[in-house]
Amino acid sequence: MHVPLSPIRCLYRGVDLYGKKTGVVSGGCRFTYAQFGERCERLAAGLLAGGVQPGDRVAYLSFNNHQLLEGYFGVPLAEAVVMPLNVRLTPFELTSILNHAEPRMVIFEADFAPMVQQLREACPKVEGWIAMGQPYEELLAHGRIERPDVFSLDENAIGELFYTSGSTGTPKGVMLSHRTLYLHALACAATFAQSENAVELHTIPLFHANGWGRAHSSTMNGLLQVMVRRFDPPQVLRLIQEERATGMALVPTMANALLNCPEAGSFDVSSLERIMVGGAAASPELVERMEQMFHCRVESGYGLTESGPVATGARAKSTVTYADEDDRLRHMAMAGWPLIGCEVRVVDLHMNDVPRDMESIGEVVMRGDNIMDGYYKEPRATEAVMSNGWLRTGDMGVWDEENYIHIVDRKKDIIISGGENISSIEVERAIFAHPAVLECAVVSAPDSQWGEVPAAFIVLKPGQQLAEQQLSEFLECRIAKFKMPRRFQFSENPLPKTGTGKIIKRELRETFWREKERRVQG
Repeated sequence: MHVPLSPIRCLYRGVDLYGKKTGVVSGGCRFTYAQFGERCERLAAGLLAGGVQPGDRVAYLSFNNHQLLEGYFGVPLAEAVVMPLNVRLTPFELTSILNHAEPRMVIFEADFAPMVQQLREACPKVEGWIAMGQPYEELLAHGRIERPDVFSLDENAIGELFYTSGSTGTPKGVMLSHRTLYLHALACAATFAQSENAVELHTIPLFHANGWGRAHSSTMNGLLQVMVRRFDPPQVLRLIQEERATGMALVPTMANALLNCPEAGSFDVSSLERIMVGGAAASPELVERMEQMFHCRVESGYGLTESGPVATGARAKSTVTYADEDDRLRHMAMAGWPLIGCEVRVVDLHMNDVPRDMESIGEVVMRGDNIMDGYYKEPRATEAVMSNGWLRTGDMGVWDEENYIHIVDRKKDIIISGGENISSIEVERAIFAHPAVLECAVVSAPDSQWGEVPAAFIVLKPGQQLAEQQLSEFLECRIAKFKMPRRFQFSENPLPKTGTGKIIKRELRETFWREKERRVQG
C-alpha cells in the first residue's frame, strides 16, 4: 500500500492518540492536542477564505509561539507552503526575501508592526498582512476544514520554504517536500527516541528549519511542547523547572549563555535527560561543562537547512569503545554518525572518499530522504551544490571507520597561511578552552608575508581580564605555532550573529580585508 507521506500525518497521529493530553504550552496558553488540531484546521479554513491557493507561500514573522507552530500544520492543510522568516533580519533583507518568494500572505507578531509598515510599501505583491492577536483569531473564525483524505495528499508538493541564514552569503530559499519532512520526522523520532511523557523545550527559533525538525517528530509522538518565545537564559531555566522539561536543543552560543547565567544555581533542572548541541561546531570543553551543569546526556549534531536539517548525531554507538574520558568527550563534540535514511561521506575534489584516518580532510557530502528538493527559483544554484545525487555541503571534515564525522571548517573559512591549511574551528576551540573567554571567532586577515593569517575576535566573561600575551602563552601548548592568531581583537560587545546564533564570520573577516583595499587604493 502506498500511503502519501506528509507532516499532516504527524499532526493527526498526535490528535488521534493524544487528543486529551496537553500538547502545546505557549506563554499563558495551554492546548490539548485535540484543541491544537482544531486550531490548525481553522487556520487552513481562514487561509482558504483569504484567497490562498495551492502552492502559495504563507510567510511568518514571529518569535516562537503557538501561532507559528500552528502554521507548520495549518498552512500545509490549505495546500500552501509555510515560510518562516528570520526575525533578526533587517527590513532590507526581509524585503529581498519577500520579493523573491512572493508570498500571498504574511502573518506577523505585534512586535514587528513598525517593520511591517515598511515592508508593506516595499513588497506590493503580498496581498494580506495578518497581525497575531485579534486579527489572527478572526482568521480562525471562518470555520474549520474537514480532515483531508490521506490519499488526497501530494507527498511531492513543497510543504516548507526556509531561507538560509546568510552567514556565508546571500540567503537562498530551501524547498522541503511533504515527503522529505515526514521522513525526516521519522528519522529524528527513531534516532532520538523519547518517552511519550517527554517534555520538549522549543529553544531553537522555529524559523530555522523547524527548530531542527522537532515540531513534526514531537507532535507525532504526543510530546508536551513548550514554546520558548525568545531565548533568555533565566527564562529557559525557569521553564525547565516549571514544566519539568526533559529535552532541548541549543547552538553553542546559547549553551555558553546558560553556563554563564548568574541565576543558574537558583533553578531545579534535574528533569533534563538530553541536550542536543548543533548549528555550529561544539568543543569537548563545552560538552563537559554542560554535563556538569545539567547532569544529563549532551550530544552534538550536524546538518544544514538543505538537509532538513538534522543529518548526523553524536549519540553513543555500540561498536565504539572510548579510550578514556577525554576520548568520550571528543566523540560527543563531533558531528557524529548519520541518521536513518541519510548517507554521509567525506570526499576529495573528484568525489572519491578520503582515507578514514581522522586526518585527511575532504568535503562532507550527503544524500538521503532528508535532502531538499532544491533552491526556490534558482536551478543553477541547485545544480552547483548537487553532484551525481550527492549534496555538497561546503563543510570540510574528517572521518573514521565507524562513520563518525568531525567538521574541520567551512570551505570558505579555511585559512591558507604560507601554504598551510588552518582550521578556524580548531583555533576557536583552543581559545574557548580559556576560562575567561565567553565568545570567540577566528577569521583570515591579509598578510604581506604569508598571504593570510589567523585573526581572533574575543569577548570576555563579565569581570574577567585577559591580555594578548597571556592568551598567546595559554595557546602555545594547544596549537602549532603556524596556527597561532597574529591579530587579536578584544571586544565588550557580543559578536554579530544570525537569527539562529551562528557567528557571522563574513562581517568580521571583511573588517580586515576592507582595510587592505583602502590601503591599496590610497
